[in-house]
Amino acid sequence: MILLPRDTYEKLEFDKILELVEANCNGEIGRAIVRNLEPSTKFREVSRWLDEVAEFRRGSDDRNMFSIGAYDDVEEEMKMLRVEGYVLSESGLAKLNVLLLQAKGIFKYFESSSQRQTHPTLYAILREVDYQHELSAAIERVIDADGKIRSDASEELSRIRRLIGSKQREVEKTFRQVIEKYKRAGYLSDTVESMRNGRRVLTVPSENKRKIRGIIHDESATGKTAYIEPNEVIGINNDIFDFQQEEKREINRILRDLSATLRPFVDNIQTYQDLIAYLDVVQAKAKLAKELKAERPKVDPKPKIGIQEGRHPTLYLKNRQYGKKTVPFSLRLSGNSRILMLSGPNAGGKSITMKAVGLIQLMMQCGMLVPVDAESEMGIFKKIFADIGDQQSIEDDLSTYSSRLKNAKEFLAAADDSSLVLIDEFGSGTDPTSGGAIAEGVLDGLNYRKVFGLITTHYSNLKIYSYKTKGILNGGMHFDTESLDPTYELKIGRPGSSYAFEIAHKSGLPKRVLDYARKRAGKNDRAVDQLLVDLQKEKAESEELIADLGQKQKTLDALTRTYEELHRNMEVRRKRLKLEAKEQALAETAKYNKEMENLIRELREDKKIEEAKIKAKQLREKREVVGKQVTDLREEIYYAPSLKPEEPIKEGDYVRLRTGGATGQVERLDRKSATVIVGGLRLQVKVRDLEPARDQLTVRREKSVTSNLSAATTFSNKLDVRGMRFEEVLATTEAFVDNALMADADQLRIVHGKGTGTLRRAVRQKLAEYNHKFSVSHPPKEAGGDGVTIVDL
Repeated sequence: MILLPRDTYEKLEFDKILELVEANCNGEIGRAIVRNLEPSTKFREVSRWLDEVAEFRRGSDDRNMFSIGAYDDVEEEMKMLRVEGYVLSESGLAKLNVLLLQAKGIFKYFESSSQRQTHPTLYAILREVDYQHELSAAIERVIDADGKIRSDASEELSRIRRLIGSKQREVEKTFRQVIEKYKRAGYLSDTVESMRNGRRVLTVPSENKRKIRGIIHDESATGKTAYIEPNEVIGINNDIFDFQQEEKREINRILRDLSATLRPFVDNIQTYQDLIAYLDVVQAKAKLAKELKAERPKVDPKPKIGIQEGRHPTLYLKNRQYGKKTVPFSLRLSGNSRILMLSGPNAGGKSITMKAVGLIQLMMQCGMLVPVDAESEMGIFKKIFADIGDQQSIEDDLSTYSSRLKNAKEFLAAADDSSLVLIDEFGSGTDPTSGGAIAEGVLDGLNYRKVFGLITTHYSNLKIYSYKTKGILNGGMHFDTESLDPTYELKIGRPGSSYAFEIAHKSGLPKRVLDYARKRAGKNDRAVDQLLVDLQKEKAESEELIADLGQKQKTLDALTRTYEELHRNMEVRRKRLKLEAKEQALAETAKYNKEMENLIRELREDKKIEEAKIKAKQLREKREVVGKQVTDLREEIYYAPSLKPEEPIKEGDYVRLRTGGATGQVERLDRKSATVIVGGLRLQVKVRDLEPARDQLTVRREKSVTSNLSAATTFSNKLDVRGMRFEEVLATTEAFVDNALMADADQLRIVHGKGTGTLRRAVRQKLAEYNHKFSVSHPPKEAGGDGVTIVDL
C-alpha cells in the first residue's frame, strides 16, 4: 500500500494500535512481525487474515482454543545446530523443547475433525506442515520440564548420579561427626562451617588451626579465621569430584547424540518457529479484538466504505477506562457518492471521525477485526493519503500552508479511483478567500480522479461546491443549539454550521463585541449556511422518498416473483403426486401380473384360447397406458423447457440431477452421458438428466437438503420388476439405484423372478453402467434364490 506522507501511521494513530498488538505477543519474533506489519491490497489475503483472527477469537471466547505461550527465538541455536559435530547446550535444547512442545499442542488440537471443521482457515495454515513427533520425544527423553538433564537420560548417567548421591550422603554424615567432635573440643568458631573453592570447610580460629588435620583453603582478611577441609572428608570429596567429571563427560556425550538426532530436522524446526510466531500474532490480534469488541466486516475487493456503528479504536479504549460512552457513526461512500465534505463546530468530532475512518481502514487491511457492526462493508484501497496536523502558531502559518500545498500536489499526482484521501481543515492556513478558492480547485481535481475521501472544512464555498457537484456529499457533526454542546453525531446529507457566534456567546464575550462581529460578517455569509442547510434538508427528504418508493417497488417485484415461483412449484408438486400415483399403479400391475399369467394359463388349458387372448391384450393395453402416462409425466416434470436459455454443460461445471435434486461436479463428458461426482460417488448420468447449479456453495446446500429431507426419509430398499418389459426394467432400476445412492442406502433387494432370465440381465446391465463398485449376489433358495438380486452399496 502507498501511504502519503510517510508519517501517516502516526497521523492516524495506527502506531498506537500496533503497540497494543505488540504488547499482546508472547515472543520477540511475533513482536518483530507486528512492528513491520503493513496493510495488504490483496482481497484474498485480507479476507484470509480476518478469517484467521475471527476464528481464533471465537474459539477463545468459547474457551476452546489452543494458546501460544512464551517462547524464545532459536535462530542462533538452529544456526549452530547446522554445523556438523556442534553440541547444543542444555539451555539451547530447553528452548527448542519449549518450541516443539507448543507445536505439538497445536497439531494435537487439530487432530479432531470437529476442530478442523470449526476453524478451517486456521487449520489451512498448518495443513501442509509435516509435524515430526519424534523430535520433541527425543528432547523430552533427555531434558526435563525445568530444562535440566534427566537422570534417566542414559543408564550410565543414572549410575553416576546414584554414586554421587551416595557419596554426598556419606560426606554429610562424616562432616557432621567431625563438627561435633571439634565443637566439643572448643576448636571451632561460632559459625562452625562455610564454603570455599566449592568445598565444605570448618571455620576455625587461627590459634586452633594446628589442632585440626586437613587442608587450609582460605583465611579471613584479618587473619583471625582459617577455613579448613578436615582429612576425614577429603577422600570422599575427591571421589565426588571424580564422579562429577564423569557426569559432565556423559552429559556431553548425551547432548552430542541428541544434537546429531535433531540436525536433519533443522528446517522442520524453522517451520515450527515460523508457525508459532505467525499464530502468536493472530492470537495478539484476537486479544485486541476482544478489548475493542471488534467484528469481522464484510470485505469487497473494490474500494468502498460502508461503516455501520463505527467507533474510534483508541478513543473507545480511553473512554472505557473512565466509564464514558463513545458515540458511534455510520458512513457509506461508494458509486456516485465517494467524498464526504464534513463541517461543523470546532471540538465537535470532525477530526476524530475522519481519523477513525482511516484508522479502521488500515486495521482492516492489516487483518485486524475492527470496532464496527458485523454488517459493515469495507473495500480494499491501494493508496491512503492523509493531510492532518495540529494548528500551529501564527509565526508558522506560512510554512504550514506551504506544506499543505506540497501534500496537495503529491495527492493529485498519485491519486486514482483506488485512493482514500483524508484532509483535516481543508484550505486553512492562509487568506480565507484565496485559500478557499485553491481548496476548491484541489477538490475538483481529486473528484475528477474519482478518489474516495473524507475532508473537514469550515469554508462555505466548499460546502456549496459539494452540494452542486456529483460524487461529493455534505455532512455535519450535530450540535445541540439549546445547550450549545456538541453531540458528536455524524449527520449525512447536510452541512454543519460552525456556530461561531453561539459558541462565542457561551464563552462569555461581551454583547457589544458580538454585535459588531455580526455586522462585519454580513447577512450573506449567514444566509449561505442557512440556505445550504435548507437545500440539503429538501434534497435528503426527496432522496428518502425516492428510496422508499424504490424499496416498495422491489418488494412488489419480489412478491410477484414469489407468487410465480409458488405457482410453478404447486404445479410441479401436483404433477409429482400424479406421477407417484401412476408409478404405484404400474407397480401394482406388476404385482398382479403373476396371477394374470396363471389365469391365462388356466384358460389356455381349458382351450379358451380367444378368452385368454382377450385377457392378455387387456393386461398389455393397461400396462402400456399406465407406462405412457408415467413417461409423459416424467418428461413434463423433469425435462420441461427452462424459462432461461441454459449454457451447454462443460467438464468441471456444478450440476443438479433433475430426478433427485442431488448435486455434484462433472468429471467427464462423453457425448450424451456424463460422469458426475456426488459426494464420494461417481455416477454415470445422461446429460439430459442434468441441469446447471450455480456454484459449489449451492451444491453443498442442495446436497444437504436433498439427502436429509427428500431421499433419506422416503426411500424403500425393495423393488419388484416382475411382469415389466426389458426397457421398463432398465428405467425403473436406474431411478431406484439413483435414489438409493442419494439416500445413502446400504443394501438393495430387486425381485425379478427366474423365468428366462431376461429381467435379471436387464438389472445386471443397468448396474454395470454405474461407475461404482457394487457387490451383487443372490440370496438362498428359500429367500428367492436366482429370482432376487441383492446389491450391496
